[in-house]
Amino acid sequence: MLLFEIVMVAMAAVRANMLRSVLTTLGIVIGIAAVITMVALGEGAQQRVEEQINRMGTSVLTVRPGQQMWGGVSRGDTELSVDDAIALRDQSNGLLQVSPEQQSRLQVAYKRWNSNTQIMGVWPEYFEIYDHGLQYGRFFDQGEVQGRRRVAVLGFNMAETLGETPPELLVGETIQIRGIMFEVIGIMEEKGDAAWVRPDDQVFIPQSTAQYRVMGGRDRLNSIYAATETPEQLDAAFAEIDRIVRREHRIKAGEEVDFNIRNSADLLETFNETTQTFAFLLAGIAAISLLVGGIGIMNIMLVSVTERTREIGVRKALGATRRAIMTQFLVEALFLCVLGGMIGVAAGYGASEMMTRVASWETRVAPEAVAAAIGFSAAVGLFFGLWPARRAALLDPIDALRYE
Repeated sequence: MLLFEIVMVAMAAVRANMLRSVLTTLGIVIGIAAVITMVALGEGAQQRVEEQINRMGTSVLTVRPGQQMWGGVSRGDTELSVDDAIALRDQSNGLLQVSPEQQSRLQVAYKRWNSNTQIMGVWPEYFEIYDHGLQYGRFFDQGEVQGRRRVAVLGFNMAETLGETPPELLVGETIQIRGIMFEVIGIMEEKGDAAWVRPDDQVFIPQSTAQYRVMGGRDRLNSIYAATETPEQLDAAFAEIDRIVRREHRIKAGEEVDFNIRNSADLLETFNETTQTFAFLLAGIAAISLLVGGIGIMNIMLVSVTERTREIGVRKALGATRRAIMTQFLVEALFLCVLGGMIGVAAGYGASEMMTRVASWETRVAPEAVAAAIGFSAAVGLFFGLWPARRAALLDPIDALRYE
């Protein structure tokens, strides 16, 4: 029997039992759709985080206070001071752009509108480190930091927050931060979310002004940011920061440090590992549905072999070989699984698009995931169709013709 004839006979058998064929493929459809949807969610989340961390800068190191240890026991959080930031700026031989950060949530008022907003006390270098752009006005400079000037740069969304005022009209206006008058000198361009940071909803003022005029004179920084020109310089910058801050905190070599140094590349790698683990877990759960679908395929093919025993006997009596009979049933199983896989891919893509539009979840259907899903469904068809096909091929033609 020619291969084409074998395929046509197999397709005719599938069409003859259409409802049973549809129900048989349902497990494959659900499994593939679930896998595609879960992988799309994982890929979308990973892509979103990569974009956000790239907005933060890929060559930025963040120094944060750690814990002071004594005899293996924590003595509480340590502090970073402006002196640490000055030392990093002056002693890094031009390797680093440095800005301290002192932040607090405070009330911001403009005319009859007010908002509880994140106030960021920084140096002018902060805007270069994170590549912030201006929509209107200007950034403050080092002279205004040294003079503790009451000037403010607003994030993109702050104009809408403060009474939906046109941004260009806010420049030169006076706002109140914790009841203290500040002149608005600039409105930043829209930046979007950057990981856990939302610069569009923040107000930026000189760090010295934040320390002495707004936050009670406390010399305690939340973070120090340091950036290199290229990501390749991060390792050298890490070692330089560790050396300088150790010396400022009088920590000897070999002793445990009381500060933490992080970079955005580490954050991205950690998140990617977490996302991949989660995606593999979800895909593994969805694969159970594929396994159940495969068992359903095998079950229905065994039923089909039993129902068509006389047909198999007639074909063998007319000269059909074991290979032809086996191929016929394998083609049936393969067709059902691949068809279910293709419908599952379409359903998974549709579910991903629905999540994007309805729930605003970012999804991404990767071509390699689609190819893997189709390939896996074909493998399921071959694996679970092999036993029924072999059983059909081994039937004795005389016994098959006598079967009632």
